[in-house]
Amino acid sequence: MARKPTPGLPSRQQILDFIASSDQPAGKREIARAFGLKGNEKIALKKLLNDMGDEGLIETSRGRAFNKLGGIPKVTVLHVVEADDNGSIWAKPEHWEADIPPPKLRVIERERRGALGIGDRILARTEERGNGYVAHPLKKLARKAELVLGVLRKEGTRFWLTPVEKKERRELPVSDVKDGESGDLVLCEVTGRGPRVTAKVDAVLGDPFAPKSFSLIAIHKYELPYEFSEAVIAEASRVAKQPLGEREDLTHLPIVAIDPADARDHDDAIWAEADGEGGWNAIVAIADVSFYVRPDSALDKSARSRGNSVYFPDRVVPMLPEELSADICSLKQGKTRAAMACHLKIAKDGTLKSWRFTRAKICVAANIAYEDAQAAIDIANEERVEVSSPTCSMPEIEGPVPAALVEQALRPLWGCWRALLSARERRQPLELDLPERQVVLDEKGRITSVAPRERLDAHRLVEDFMIAANVAAAKALEAKKAPVMYRIHEPPSREKLAALKDYLDTFGIAFTLGQVIKPESFNAIISRVGDADFRPEIMEQLLRTQMQARYGPERLGHFGLALGTYAHFTSPIRRYADLLVHRALVSAYRLGEGGLPQADAERFDEVGEQISRLERRAMEAERETVDRYVAAYLADQVGQVVMCRITGVQPFGFFATVAEFGGDGIVPVSTIGSEYFRYDEKTQQLIGEETGTSYRMGQKLKLRIVESNPITGGLRFAIPDHEPARPEDRRDRVHRPAPRRGRPKNIRHNNRRR
Repeated sequence: MARKPTPGLPSRQQILDFIASSDQPAGKREIARAFGLKGNEKIALKKLLNDMGDEGLIETSRGRAFNKLGGIPKVTVLHVVEADDNGSIWAKPEHWEADIPPPKLRVIERERRGALGIGDRILARTEERGNGYVAHPLKKLARKAELVLGVLRKEGTRFWLTPVEKKERRELPVSDVKDGESGDLVLCEVTGRGPRVTAKVDAVLGDPFAPKSFSLIAIHKYELPYEFSEAVIAEASRVAKQPLGEREDLTHLPIVAIDPADARDHDDAIWAEADGEGGWNAIVAIADVSFYVRPDSALDKSARSRGNSVYFPDRVVPMLPEELSADICSLKQGKTRAAMACHLKIAKDGTLKSWRFTRAKICVAANIAYEDAQAAIDIANEERVEVSSPTCSMPEIEGPVPAALVEQALRPLWGCWRALLSARERRQPLELDLPERQVVLDEKGRITSVAPRERLDAHRLVEDFMIAANVAAAKALEAKKAPVMYRIHEPPSREKLAALKDYLDTFGIAFTLGQVIKPESFNAIISRVGDADFRPEIMEQLLRTQMQARYGPERLGHFGLALGTYAHFTSPIRRYADLLVHRALVSAYRLGEGGLPQADAERFDEVGEQISRLERRAMEAERETVDRYVAAYLADQVGQVVMCRITGVQPFGFFATVAEFGGDGIVPVSTIGSEYFRYDEKTQQLIGEETGTSYRMGQKLKLRIVESNPITGGLRFAIPDHEPARPEDRRDRVHRPAPRRGRPKNIRHNNRRR
């Protein structure tokens, strides 16, 4: 039994020691009880545990217990993945949230009867031994086949499976190919043990190099639920036909939805008018998803299990069936739709004076692409034209925005936005200029271009209207002392700030740790850097310093937006968190049916952790798919020299991104040159001990593409022979430890996502 620690808020090390020594799963409740914490001390403990998670010290396992990052829960479900020729059984955790690879545990079987094989699942007690873990089976669970995504390869008369996962190096013999052929992308079930491990084709997905296969790889790798059950589809069809009922009628307003040109759904629409006193009246109308998706229904359970929609260049894996997400809940031009309307009164300085929420019906006057809205307002600002008011029955827009719509809808929106913008500038939120990659496909799904997405005032306008509505939703719920699913973004931890200070010192940029850290502290750094060559490098480091945003019921503020209270309200079609906020508003302000049950309110903590985890899964799947598209786009340029920027440096080499397209790849240190390169952790660079040649984050240099693999999304670069890398001009400003002889000790790093 673990020794009971001294009462009082524990230190980080005391918590780690308690988790390691506890003979049972150690959750927040167990830690609080062990240290005798009560009241506000429990709140402080929760914040401390969150900090430790973001710092990479601990992680949450299933059942809401904690374990050291990279460690294994005391009792967990394992999946048998290997049975070697010596009779040893090896297993991996069935659920693994850390960014480092999951460890393999040697399974110690008490008896040989019913020996375990690949694909078996066990509930096991785990034990740390030396540098590894062992597992003692407690119970054999219902079998769940190990599915591996890969490409079929034929050798003579035999077929082999080459997995698409970069880290998976084994090839498996295929016992049953079904209708698969050599070169096909397939999903296989892995069975057997020892030398008799084989793969059996479960599904043939087609040509792995076809663009539409890239998102399929992510869907299967991350086990994204891309199909709806018959019960969910039937319920969606039924609720879509229900009458709207009594609602505030806003169909006479020229309200518009401004979205990406390739938007698959339309959550929000906006309207504004001058109030005659220098301020503005505005409406942010959001699809009333809570009217259709009721708590504990089949639709609700399905949406909660998905957490959010996942967007790929060629398709969307929606949170809700298309009959809702792309039709009845989508705010389309000329269609009367159910909406949750956020009425805002905005002062001339951009301050939110008041707000109210109603269930309404609206008729969107136009769905306008960002680029078209920006072009229309730019032209209108040159010459004002007086025209009659637009109506809901206007013909669909395919090109320039009609003058009537510009004058009656867009111009007031831009006027109101200038007020919101002035408030934003006073607030000084974090302004990181990090471009988003846009993959453009033709009608056959082929890549036509990959480029950074242009950032327009139209984007910022919609963003600021949405932020205003999100703030109003959170404050409206707080006024009623109702539960809130906040969007939480906490300030950076002291450990991260200390690392940032050390990093900035290498550029001669002063950063004081004693100050109260605000977003403007980071904006000041960006301003000092200006247009220097290393600006992207500084931006990347500032981003890595930030904590990861998440959902939860505590009012901890949004550091990046410089807001004390913030919730997500504006995208209930694609985010479950927003749906919960809508339900809370319905209950708090008695807006009808579909409110938040008390039982759900009591589970906000648990649900917040779940949807935060699902959000991270979606982001990783989306990013990897874009990487595959970029790799496919660059496949024809293998052998070419392209301009790149270094995005990460490790002892084994450095990572670089193609400046124009954003494709990510690696340059192994073994290929850089004949001299020995020493890794300097503080300055995050590789330094040649003979020439002083350095490679560091943010550095721009030309690299040759030597490999581009669309299936894995990986690129590999090399230093061009005719263009050896040279030390940068700023080398004299970089602190270097004195050269040492021999190979330095290997340094372990924790690449935890923020």
